[in-house]
Amino acid sequence: MIFYNKSTNMLEDEVYHYELQDVEQPELFREMFDYESIPKISFNHRNVPMNVPEEIWITDTTFRDGQQSTSPFTVKQIVDLYKLMARLGGPKGIVRQSEFFIYSKKDKDALRACQDTGLKFPEITTWIRANEKDFELVKQAGVEETGILVSCSDYHIFKKMNLTRRQALDKYLGIVKSALSYGIRPRCHFEDITRADFYGFVVPFAYQLMKLSVESGIPIKIRMCDTMGFGVSFPGTSLPRSVQGIVYGLNHYAGVPHEQLEWHGHNDFYKVVTNASTAWLYGASGVNCSLLGIGERTGNCPLEAMAVEYAALRGTMDGMDFTAITDIADYFEREINYLVPPKTPFVGRAFNSTRAGIHADGMLKDEEIYNIFDTAKILNRPARVSVNKTSGLAGIAFWINDYYKLPDDHKVDKRDPLVVKMKERIDAEYEEGRNSSFGDDELVNLIYSIDSHRIRELEAFSQ
Repeated sequence: MIFYNKSTNMLEDEVYHYELQDVEQPELFREMFDYESIPKISFNHRNVPMNVPEEIWITDTTFRDGQQSTSPFTVKQIVDLYKLMARLGGPKGIVRQSEFFIYSKKDKDALRACQDTGLKFPEITTWIRANEKDFELVKQAGVEETGILVSCSDYHIFKKMNLTRRQALDKYLGIVKSALSYGIRPRCHFEDITRADFYGFVVPFAYQLMKLSVESGIPIKIRMCDTMGFGVSFPGTSLPRSVQGIVYGLNHYAGVPHEQLEWHGHNDFYKVVTNASTAWLYGASGVNCSLLGIGERTGNCPLEAMAVEYAALRGTMDGMDFTAITDIADYFEREINYLVPPKTPFVGRAFNSTRAGIHADGMLKDEEIYNIFDTAKILNRPARVSVNKTSGLAGIAFWINDYYKLPDDHKVDKRDPLVVKMKERIDAEYEEGRNSSFGDDELVNLIYSIDSHRIRELEAFSQ
């Protein structure tokens, strides 16, 4: 049957409806995942169209998936981070939602404390297991949406739950119906979707969910969980690993609207940011992240990375406050004792710092030559130079100008006698076997020992 599609303004064939394939033996895709070798990336050369939603946004799982990988946060820490997240997301709620556990007293106290802030965004949601008892907890929490774990690969259905596909489908639909009867928006977490039989289970299940959504008038969301990080964004990759194939298939074959599709990835194969961006580009409105990418094993998609990606794709920050990214990283280190790896993009202490003398020379002339964007303006994190044996005169001069915040008409250059003397002392230490960079305090003491009068002049600018 041919029909006119108002979304594409074209005549199209009616979409084929896939039925559940209730197989006797699990489909484990052993050619792709034999477990004794690196999982294979196969191609079928089938490409699907980009289909960016009108609205895209970020959701957060720091206090659920993220918190499972760190020392438990205190209630105060959760509230503080929630406020910082709201500041980052801005008044338009680009950081749209944040999910919470609701099992322990501390979980409940933290949820209520965040509700008491009165902030509109991120909307507070919960996460529960697929059982009836947990709905009472959701109702008591006073939230409108909850995530529900609905594992969809045969690894989980057959091996973990000892069910058939039909039994799993019936169980999941029953839980979702219970949520709907409570007036709660279900968000179905399709766990392990990148190892699942897409047309044999995923699409038929999603199609049944969309029927329930229409009948109830309550939107049912689908979170596409790349639980093991197997997702691949290369053009023409085969299912079940194709990110764009999964997003397109759920939208096109199961009729899941863009705003009800959300991607949740892990970074086991270093693909987490690219996969999340691909999900946006091919039709998912939401990408689920955590602050600093904390989470199970290799972690989730870093929320701050997708905020930057949003600005790059949209050409606007849409009211987001990126200085909150720096404050979030500082808070993790100062209050939670979480060490942010120094070279982590946007949040690591060395992400916009150079050690190479030739780079420092360029930075001294114009920092735009070696800095990715105006990090001082956007992130409140000025470009830095770390002084070591390769920094040269230019690196030392840049450090002085930056550390003492010298105005343009008072900046030193690499020919300044102070800089020359500092380099001589620094070179001498490396000749004697030093192999570490110089810290700020060491360099300050070095200046003091060379010219105690000059250091007072420099310090006058940084007061």
